[in-house]
Amino acid sequence: MRIALAQINPTVGDFTGNTAKILQFAERAAAMGATLVLFPELAVCGYPPADLLEKDSFVTRAGEAVEEIARWTAVRGRPALLCGTVMPAVTPGGKHIRNVAALLDGGDVRFIQQKMLLPFYDVFDEQRYFEPGAGQELTVLGGQPLAITICEDAWNDKGFWPRRLYDVDPVEDLMGEWQRQEPELAAKPRVILNISASPFWQGKRHLRQEMLAALARRHGAVVAMVNQVGGNDSLIFDGSSLAVGPDGVLIARAASFAEDLVMVETERAPAIPHDHEAWSLAHEIGAVWDALVLGTHDYLQKCGFQKALVGLSGGIDSALVAAIAVEALGAENVTGLGMPSEYSSGGSVADARALAANLGIRFELIRIHEVFTEYMEALDPLFAGTEFGLAEENLQARIRGGLLMAVSNKTGALVLTTGNKSEMSTGYSTLYGDMVGGLAVIGDVWKTRVYQLCAYANREQERIPETTMHKPPSAELRPGQMDTDSLPPYDVLDPMLEAYVERYCSAEQIAKEQGQDVDFVRQVLKLVERSEYKRQQAAPVLKVTKKSFGMGRRFPIAAKVQV
Repeated sequence: MRIALAQINPTVGDFTGNTAKILQFAERAAAMGATLVLFPELAVCGYPPADLLEKDSFVTRAGEAVEEIARWTAVRGRPALLCGTVMPAVTPGGKHIRNVAALLDGGDVRFIQQKMLLPFYDVFDEQRYFEPGAGQELTVLGGQPLAITICEDAWNDKGFWPRRLYDVDPVEDLMGEWQRQEPELAAKPRVILNISASPFWQGKRHLRQEMLAALARRHGAVVAMVNQVGGNDSLIFDGSSLAVGPDGVLIARAASFAEDLVMVETERAPAIPHDHEAWSLAHEIGAVWDALVLGTHDYLQKCGFQKALVGLSGGIDSALVAAIAVEALGAENVTGLGMPSEYSSGGSVADARALAANLGIRFELIRIHEVFTEYMEALDPLFAGTEFGLAEENLQARIRGGLLMAVSNKTGALVLTTGNKSEMSTGYSTLYGDMVGGLAVIGDVWKTRVYQLCAYANREQERIPETTMHKPPSAELRPGQMDTDSLPPYDVLDPMLEAYVERYCSAEQIAKEQGQDVDFVRQVLKLVERSEYKRQQAAPVLKVTKKSFGMGRRFPIAAKVQV
């Protein structure tokens, strides 16, 4: 059987565009001699559609799109298509819609497999919308039985996971059904198909491949998985569609972070040589870079923006964001705005200029000293007799935020925020100041990882100036200020934050694990808890770790948390 994996980048709610893309890939797969073409989970409407699913008109339009796609298969000789979509539920109670894989053949919907395992953790909330399937059935295409699954339905193998999230295993049920088929069908090669919308985080591509390989070995089956690619809001889908043989060896692999179309020969496919470096740290840094570029590009493009605006301080965070934006959008579509105050060093301004020249972007300078002075004169009756402090420091950041938004409104360019995950964790950021913007490009990137990504950006030529890479981090909001005045060194801070934010470790666990004084750890963790109100007002964060700030990490603001 010749199965094509059509790894596409759909847009949520764009039924016209998604349908056109599906048919375009179907035509290409037909020309390659495909028998069956697989498209990702909810490819017809895009994933995740969230509360759009509550609109009857949305579900109706999905049905109309499926009918149009099905008509394409009516022409003799064209391959069957397996598309993810939403359909109304058929039961009288419970949720009113289903997440399904629709097999389209001969002009009709020939078979429907309903998703059983509806994830309700991290960024997923499918139980909010969908009716779970009661069971799974095999279908037959061209005399070949097929076990069709949807994303999570293949992620519950008791032979792979030390602790499973669900009591049932849809794949195991399908393989049991296979054994009960008539002898002629039961003897056919086992084929498990999986259509997915599996978001990226660092390390997940390797985990996904290992999990599917274990599934293939356990059931002696060819396993073919097609995954969505592209950015939708905070989520980035890496694609990386693949197929493995019954021995768990890779037999087909699609590109990561790009649309692709690959063919799987279920019976004669040669193994792909194993790349021992594929999951190394260096390769994963490259994957994070590619994810951030794709996420930035798709967020702007799908939201109707063509240009981006970045406040360039001369520091490493804004330099990284600008470099990502240039790769995502092109240098002609990125503008850097320098806004030095009297506390900004001449070196910082020079570094910002050098960065802009290296990247080939437009750079403009607005000195804020006079604006800041006028603010201070207006506030003098209220601030009289007080010392220069946090209010004055934050005022500079808010002046910069106001200037960025003014230029954004005038030019239509989207402001990209430049705060990293270390700053977002500890609240080392200013509401309505450096947090101003429409997308937090590196809000899920620890400060120590920022340096690694900058080194990756410079792998072929200097884009980020070496002077920027090596100077001590500073907000430059008061004379001689350094980040270490308020925070521990980042190589000490980041491991503590990672353990607390991503793994939910306690202060005692962190102190023991990292050899730190427990009272010192608690002081750091209190910064995290006190800053929740800031994070919940932040721009959407592109997710590249297992636990990012945003919809996958839900904590109350008004709470008294013991750390």
